[in-house]
Amino acid sequence: MKKRIFQLFIFLLILKVSAQSEHVSSFDAISITYKFHPKFFLFAESQIRGIEDYSYPDYYEIKGGIGYNLTKNHKPFIGIGRYGNYKNHEFSKEEFRIWLQDVIDLKAGKFKFENRFRAEKSWFYEPLKDVHSDRIRLRYRMNISVPLNSETVKPGTLFANAYDEVFFVTTEKPLFARNRVYGGFGYQIDENFGIASGYLWQREFANSGNKNLHFLYLALNITIDGSAEKHYHFPGAD
Repeated sequence: MKKRIFQLFIFLLILKVSAQSEHVSSFDAISITYKFHPKFFLFAESQIRGIEDYSYPDYYEIKGGIGYNLTKNHKPFIGIGRYGNYKNHEFSKEEFRIWLQDVIDLKAGKFKFENRFRAEKSWFYEPLKDVHSDRIRLRYRMNISVPLNSETVKPGTLFANAYDEVFFVTTEKPLFARNRVYGGFGYQIDENFGIASGYLWQREFANSGNKNLHFLYLALNITIDGSAEKHYHFPGAD
């Protein structure tokens, strides 16, 4: 089983490299979840994306925050992050963002339905234009995941997940600003490491015209949890 998973991972890696010649964007991430208390956890993530040029990263994120396990299936969270965009290999836009989030999980058999609600406040600066701006954005995501070779996600588990996320910007027009649809697979290697990969379609809505983006997603997820009953969380292409 592990050999087949490794072969699948290598195949996805080769697929990402070959996509450099196609109209596909890259989306790579590494995340760490540290459960330092039965109720509290820390989360941090770093991302790089190649949007205009697959082989050249022109976007990055560094973000993190603290969450609270109100119940087993209810996890409020507060986060903060810095984001950067490049245009023609020049730094074109930076963003500082804070957000409040609530996640409510519902289960039906082996399936987990994650409802994520998020409210964001962002401040932007465009150094090439010397322009400052801000934004308030609301997001909702329904993420469905299911283990494929066990009853729950544990070391050695292959699982599938798919989600749809909608974005609303209250400070700009149009109000409905973005839609994301994702489908992919993940594998929990051991108690600490997991990998995930899949395809993300993103539709941007704007008065000047709509835009479609296609991402190949690859992520490494690290979990540090000393509790007896472990739960593995995959943040997904965020």
